[in-house]
Amino acid sequence: MATFPSYNPSYSATKSSQPNVRTVQFGDGYQSRLTYGLNQNPKEWRLVFNVTDTDADIIEAFLDARAADNDSFEWTPPNTATAYKWICPSWGREMYDFQRSKIDVTFRQVFEP
Repeated sequence: MATFPSYNPSYSATKSSQPNVRTVQFGDGYQSRLTYGLNQNPKEWRLVFNVTDTDADIIEAFLDARAADNDSFEWTPPNTATAYKWICPSWGREMYDFQRSKIDVTFRQVFEP
């Protein structure tokens, strides 16, 4: 299992949740809600890394390698001590200054053995 390179994201980082809930609406106005699945509340992080061009190349190479083999990776979110499994479905790179780049990534939590 690969581990994401140890670069700290810039703030503000955005964490979002979308619990997997099934809802049934009854004719009399009542609703029944049920969490669906064992891991029903995956997280998603939108992050920005302001790094040197060399570090940006390392991050991009890492993400390209994971995309090539459809593999997840371990990453520890900010202010936590536990690493979780993630995929990165999208990222972009902006070269905004001499030898500086900004990489925008979206990490989506996955649950695998």
